[in-house]
Amino acid sequence: MKITFMGAAKTVTGSCYIIETDKVRFAVDCGLHQGNAEIEKRNRAISDYRPKELDFILITHAHIDHTGLLPAAVRHGFSGPIYMTQPTRDLLDIMLLDSAFIQEMETEWANRKRLRKGLAPINPIYEQEDAAATVPMMRTVQYGATFEPAEGITVSFRDAGHILGSAFIELWVKEGGETTKVVFSGDLGHKDQLIVRNPSIIEKADYLLMESTYGDRNHKDASNSLAELAEAIKWSYSQGGKVVIPAFAVERSQQLIYSLRLLYEDGRLPKDMPVYLDSPLAIRATEVFRNHPEFFDLEAKEMLHNGDDPLSLPSLKFTLDTESSQAINNTDGPAVIISASGMANAGRIKHHLRHNIWKKNASIVFVGYQGVGSPGRRIVNGADNITIFGEKLKVEAKIFTINGFSGHAGQDEMIEWLKNFDSPAMKVILTHGEPKGQKVLSALIKQKLGYKVHIADYREELMLVPGGEIQPVTQRKIVQQKVDWDYLLKDSEHLFVEFRDRLDKVKEQSFINQTELRDKLLDINRQVIELISEL
Repeated sequence: MKITFMGAAKTVTGSCYIIETDKVRFAVDCGLHQGNAEIEKRNRAISDYRPKELDFILITHAHIDHTGLLPAAVRHGFSGPIYMTQPTRDLLDIMLLDSAFIQEMETEWANRKRLRKGLAPINPIYEQEDAAATVPMMRTVQYGATFEPAEGITVSFRDAGHILGSAFIELWVKEGGETTKVVFSGDLGHKDQLIVRNPSIIEKADYLLMESTYGDRNHKDASNSLAELAEAIKWSYSQGGKVVIPAFAVERSQQLIYSLRLLYEDGRLPKDMPVYLDSPLAIRATEVFRNHPEFFDLEAKEMLHNGDDPLSLPSLKFTLDTESSQAINNTDGPAVIISASGMANAGRIKHHLRHNIWKKNASIVFVGYQGVGSPGRRIVNGADNITIFGEKLKVEAKIFTINGFSGHAGQDEMIEWLKNFDSPAMKVILTHGEPKGQKVLSALIKQKLGYKVHIADYREELMLVPGGEIQPVTQRKIVQQKVDWDYLLKDSEHLFVEFRDRLDKVKEQSFINQTELRDKLLDINRQVIELISEL
């Protein structure tokens, strides 16, 4: 069989792996590419996936970086079944429509700018009608059950412990009388996180495609994370300021509600401090969680059995409409605001940051992965200023980064999960991670477990041969040679001269705030360093 990596290769978004056998062509996941502008251009290359030729799609879980291009595939001719668990189906029922609405709004905004520049308008990647057309194609499957979506293909979904309904996928492919087993980890869950169960154990595979988001580090334990969250709350409460938490609408927002309930019961969340869940998608997703307690872990089930709802809180307020959202920042006094998106690059969270990030009595709490190029990554990396809605804002709020809330397994947890395999000849292919972390994890897997490891490239094609070695079909050519610095830095000297000339002209016309200029240049320098780190 041949596998093509259409996303999540040396990056953490856009998950999509296309598999071709002698009889069938299908995909595992079909995610939206998120991050900087260059990465997001990939969302408009959906025709390269050849959606009309896909017989079916298997979905590991509901997060948009694994599902967000499904409506685009349908828009471009995909008409087959899409297999997933029941919670994933219920979450996608709301998430894809929300994503389509965002696509339409962002395109409308972009076209207004393009019109002013005399440029032709662009179309949205997909629209709400495409999302609505996708929902009837969804088919639900049970954990542990096997089914055959096509001749020679057998599939089983197992609990990945990442979010409600998340799965890793066991795939058996029969070709020429031989069967090859491939396991797709999807996003592997962080052990002992709230609400969801721990990842299931698996022992056999010929090939394992494994995520590597936190390949070079581990998470703090839950008690430390709760303590850090309590510290942020205590600090802003004492200052009379707000605690702003960018959070993914699905899973992270629900985890935070659960965590705040624990703090409330422990007396570490002031009773007069309101908590706002300010994301229509997160509010609807919370209802989906409540409708599927059978997927909860033992602790959450025990709370329900005792008459307690882990997803409720006396001070919790849901804000569905725009007016209620705007009113939060018109209200004096401390409050906790949970809002999407988790990387602060879209949604209502941008408004809350605009109102609070420049205030010395506010705190901004990051509780999830921040993609390269995202506003969240720039803030976490120490930017002195951030531009939101065209307005440059000084970062004066206290910044907290809490890694323990991650839904992804840390480095040690991935190694421990791998130790359950009893397949000495298995080959590991790392996906869904940044190059630095992948190199660290690859070396660790080879050293501790002895498996051969391959790090996938974007659009790379591999042949997975039964009992054999991975055979590259196409691969980006890497030639070890002296870097052509003249080409790489072409015109840079000219740009510096032009900048100096412009600076001289500006100095003649107006006063220059040297601190502001220095901060701007330092911010550009940070972005250049981030760009180099991706190589």
